[in-house]
Amino acid sequence: MVAIPAGLYPLGSDDHYPEERPARRARVEAFRIDRTPVTNRAFARFVAETGYVTYAERCVRPGSAVFRMTAGPVDLRDPGQWWSFVDGACWRRPHGPGSTIDGREDVPVTHVTPEDAEAFARHHGKRLPTEAEWEAAARGGLDDTPYAWGREFRPDGQLMAHVWTGSFPWYFARGVPGPCAVGRYPANGYGLSDMIGNVWELTASAYAGEGSCGCGSGGGPVVAKGGSFLCAGDYCARYRPAARIGIARDASSSNVGFRCAL
Repeated sequence: MVAIPAGLYPLGSDDHYPEERPARRARVEAFRIDRTPVTNRAFARFVAETGYVTYAERCVRPGSAVFRMTAGPVDLRDPGQWWSFVDGACWRRPHGPGSTIDGREDVPVTHVTPEDAEAFARHHGKRLPTEAEWEAAARGGLDDTPYAWGREFRPDGQLMAHVWTGSFPWYFARGVPGPCAVGRYPANGYGLSDMIGNVWELTASAYAGEGSCGCGSGGGPVVAKGGSFLCAGDYCARYRPAARIGIARDASSSNVGFRCAL
């Protein structure tokens, strides 16, 4: 784990999506956070040790939401064009029956709900970070920059995170879209990998529209941070520390994971 110092950190943004407002500063106490998102390897070990069964495996209709590329351009106002509920999809079968995580042990675990992430964290004597903690860590010591690595999205042409390249959701310029192994892209100033892109990361904070909250989530949606491999300039430019979305407590998908804090 990586130690993040106490301090007054910038949170939010007035320059992008409404739910990120207002830009402000918040006091964050010292804490520690995992260097990478939790991987399939780590989650498989947890399941072997505890017998834990994820929500996607035990709900009334077992399955989860899976991203599917479209055959060509579609109406970007209709996510149903590229998302499908797949019966039997879960963390160990990320694309549904017949799929596997073999050979993908170092890829972030997906198809987990907030409850699943909390169970993993408790087993390891950890917890999920608050939104304020997560954003402070993601900024890597930088102040007042839109990206975790500075002011330019692609400094000197270098892609700094695993995000969508091409035309969303029908053309991906780098092979088959999906989460990649952790640590492939440059770490931020604190030495943390994959804080931006790859998979959205669940936090312990409640989602209530505009602004951040450090309180517990209760039974409502929680904040997820960091964007994912599906974030694209022409669709979801949420590959920034300030970006946030709400995730229902019974929701799981192929682009949401988590990391732990202490």
